[in-house]
Amino acid sequence: MQELMLETWSGAINTVTIGATKEEGGTRSRAIKVGGQKTLPFLFPEGELPHKSVVAFEVWDTPPADWPKNLTDAYGDSLKDPLKWAEKCVKDFKAQLIALRLQGAHPDFGNKTPEQEAKLVAEVLKKVDVPLIILGCGDDAKDNIVLPACCEAAKGERCLIGSAVQDNYKTLVAAVLADGHNIIAESPIDINIAKQLNILISDMGLPLERIVVNPTIGALGYGLEYAYSIMERCRLAALAGDKTVASPFICFAGHEAWRAKESKATQEEFPEWGPESERGIIWETITATALLQSGADILVMRHPEAIAKVNKYIDNLTISSSVERRADRV
Repeated sequence: MQELMLETWSGAINTVTIGATKEEGGTRSRAIKVGGQKTLPFLFPEGELPHKSVVAFEVWDTPPADWPKNLTDAYGDSLKDPLKWAEKCVKDFKAQLIALRLQGAHPDFGNKTPEQEAKLVAEVLKKVDVPLIILGCGDDAKDNIVLPACCEAAKGERCLIGSAVQDNYKTLVAAVLADGHNIIAESPIDINIAKQLNILISDMGLPLERIVVNPTIGALGYGLEYAYSIMERCRLAALAGDKTVASPFICFAGHEAWRAKESKATQEEFPEWGPESERGIIWETITATALLQSGADILVMRHPEAIAKVNKYIDNLTISSSVERRADRV
């Protein structure tokens, strides 16, 4: 029997904990750990892969105006109320993690105040007991006043807050430090910028073990291959011993996949493409599973059916690898 060649690595990915239980000073039913890998994705015989990748359901503070009907139908009227939406994700779809996007704070999409958004964060934390990711609206000036208020409202819950970018990170890092949260460091598909931003954030006193990197990605057919290669390079550098890039990855697969024409176009427009009710789910699923193979630790997704497929994919790979490891020891 031919012996399998195994790679050995000197480095490891940092473990980041999201959510704090009652014993840890928070109110979450559980804490989620990501990272900790000592080898490449799903190569269980080569090294430790202690924590499974996790999928977060994306919830908005305002009804999404640009989501296609085949996506909004999955949530129905709950889209009008973020509290009902979050509760539906947890109760009906068994969400392990919620990613709350504060899109309504954007000056062009409602211009909600920091006080309004902080109140919503507190209400979501009372409504559901899973760990929380809190995402800004993407307007730097507004996020600089909204996200600190939300950090304070969620103090002690060890949320994951995002995003810090190279030109706008100091205010958010200070808020995360003050209130005991983790941070998302966002870089534009560039390993050098990702590394530099991690260094800048850690220089402010936030440990590297509290940073999750958003490398930014593309969907299937829209730059996925390039994003994959950047993530792979970053992971290889980390495993080779570069601690400044040894952060877990968060990937917004839902956002990218549902922007693709193939997800949104109707069957009347492109009859040869098949029904859009199935196509968008497939596009999101394939985008997400490819990202898992490139090292994604957290996937932020949208359609419950796509999320169910990806969770099954993660479980099947993990179970299969556990069986192989047991067989090797016999």
